[in-house]
Amino acid sequence: MTTKSLNIQSTEINLLINLPASKSISNRALILNALAYSPFDIQNLSDCDDTLVTVKALDSNDTTFDIGAAGTAMRFLTAFLSKTVGEWVITGSERMKNRPIKLLVDALTSLGARIEYVEKEGFPPLRIFGSALMGGEISLNGGVSSQYISAMMMIAPYMQNGLKIKLEGNVISVPYIRMTMSMMKEYGVDVTFENNEIDIKPQLYKPIQYKVESDWSAASYWYEILSVSGKGQLFLQALNANSSQGDSKVAELFEQLGVNTDYQPDGVLLTTSDNYVSKFEYDFVDQPDLAQTFAVTCCLKNIPFHFKGLQSLKIKETNRIAALINELAKLGYVIFEPTEGELEWAGERCEAAQGICIATYDDHRMAMAFAPAALKIPIVIEEPKVVSKSYPNFWKDFDKLATKP
Repeated sequence: MTTKSLNIQSTEINLLINLPASKSISNRALILNALAYSPFDIQNLSDCDDTLVTVKALDSNDTTFDIGAAGTAMRFLTAFLSKTVGEWVITGSERMKNRPIKLLVDALTSLGARIEYVEKEGFPPLRIFGSALMGGEISLNGGVSSQYISAMMMIAPYMQNGLKIKLEGNVISVPYIRMTMSMMKEYGVDVTFENNEIDIKPQLYKPIQYKVESDWSAASYWYEILSVSGKGQLFLQALNANSSQGDSKVAELFEQLGVNTDYQPDGVLLTTSDNYVSKFEYDFVDQPDLAQTFAVTCCLKNIPFHFKGLQSLKIKETNRIAALINELAKLGYVIFEPTEGELEWAGERCEAAQGICIATYDDHRMAMAFAPAALKIPIVIEEPKVVSKSYPNFWKDFDKLATKP
C-alpha cells in the first residue's frame, strides 16, 4: 500500500490553479464524436483515467475491453457497443464487478439489445452482441443513476423507432441529463425533456469541432481548501458562469461557507469572507458528487449539517455514505445516516484517532475531499494515486500550498 503524508501549516493562500478538463463532458463528447463519425479531435480532452479508458476502447481493434474502475465508461460503452455490430466483452476491476448494471441491461434489452452476464447475474463483465436496435418507449425509476439515462439517450437517434423515456418518481441528477441533452443538440440532434419525459426521434449526428471546459467538480476541492483555511484567494482558470455542469452550483453553495466567487473572462477568483451559516442544509439530489466535499468542509469548520438526496452515493466507486462515516470518525466527528439517502452531523464529537490514516476505498473523491484536513491536522492518505481517475495533477497542485512564496 502506498501513502501520502500531508501536513500543511495553514498560511494565507494565493494561488493560480489550472484545473483538469471536465470528465463528465469529455466522456459524453467521446461517445457523441464516435456516433457522429467525426474527423475532428476533441479539444482540451480530460487526461483522467475514466476518459483515457474510453479513448482506448473507442480506438481499439480488440473485442474485449477492461475499463478498470471507470463507472462512466462502463455505462456509456455498454450502450454504445449494444448498437455497434459485433460481439464484445466489457469487464473491469473487482469493485466494478460488484457495481450493479442490471437496470441498464434490462432497459437496453427491452429496446432490442442482446446482452449476457459473463459471471454474476446483474453485474459486469458483460458479453454484448451488438446490432441495430428497435427502440421504442420505456419507463424508468427517476432515482437511478443519470448515467444509465444518458447512455441510452446518446444512442437513441440511431434506434429504428427512436426512444421515449418516461421517468417515474423522484428524478435525481437532472443537470447531468440536461448536460447530455445540450451536448446532443450541439451535435445536431433534437431532444425534448418535458414533464419527466425524454423524447428523441430517429436522426443523425453531425460532426463538429468541440472543446471541453474545465471541471467544476475538481474546483470544489479548491473551494473547500480556501474555506477551511479562511484566508487568501485562489484563481481557477477556464471556468464560466454559464456551465452545463451541475456541479457549478458549488460556487453558490460555498457562499454559505465563507467563499465568494468573482467571474472573470478567463476563470473565477475565489476570496474569503466571514459570512457563513450556523448550520448547512441542502438536498444534493442534483449534485451528489459534491457531498463528500461539503461533509468534510462543514466538520472542519465546526458547522453542523443535514444533507438529503444522497441515494446514489451507495453505488459509486464505494459506498460513500459508509466511507464518510468511517473516515470522519477518525478525525473525531460522529456523523450518521438518519434515513436512507441522508447524512447528518449534529455537532457530536469523539476522540480522534492517533496517527490519522484516511482510507480512500478506490475512490478519487475520498482522497481529494479529505486532503484539506491537513490544513488543521497532520494526516496520511492511503493509495493517493486514486486521484488519477478524475484529477491526475491534484497532488502536484495541492503541494503548492506548502510552498512558501
